[in-house]
Amino acid sequence: MDPLFWPSEANCFRRFTPESLAAIEERIAQKKKQRGKVKQKNKDQDAGEDKLSPQLGLKTCKKLPSLYGDVPGELVGEPLEDFDPYYSDHKTFMVINKRRTIFRFTATPALCIIGPFNPIRKAAIKILIHS
Repeated sequence: MDPLFWPSEANCFRRFTPESLAAIEERIAQKKKQRGKVKQKNKDQDAGEDKLSPQLGLKTCKKLPSLYGDVPGELVGEPLEDFDPYYSDHKTFMVINKRRTIFRFTATPALCIIGPFNPIRKAAIKILIHS
């Protein structure tokens, strides 16, 4: 396949940071506002929204397709922004292990106190994804 036709996300592994989480929350807020406006406009009519679905090649517990290239060594086992457009407005992040297996985790606080950037939670994730 010609590299010109690869997805724009190819070879673009970005760490999941507090700024990433803020951007996701902003997209969620915009989507809620948009839904509210559409509901007010079309109370009797069904709005023809484009429903996204998760990409089959990027499902949880599947191997990362070779289309995305090699994961840099320093990003293996680290929280990354999700490639799948379906998850662009979901509070999730992905982690890829050495065998290129995809794992997804929620970015909401675990036990209502442990956020996604907590060192304890990061250690637990590394243990979970270890092959």
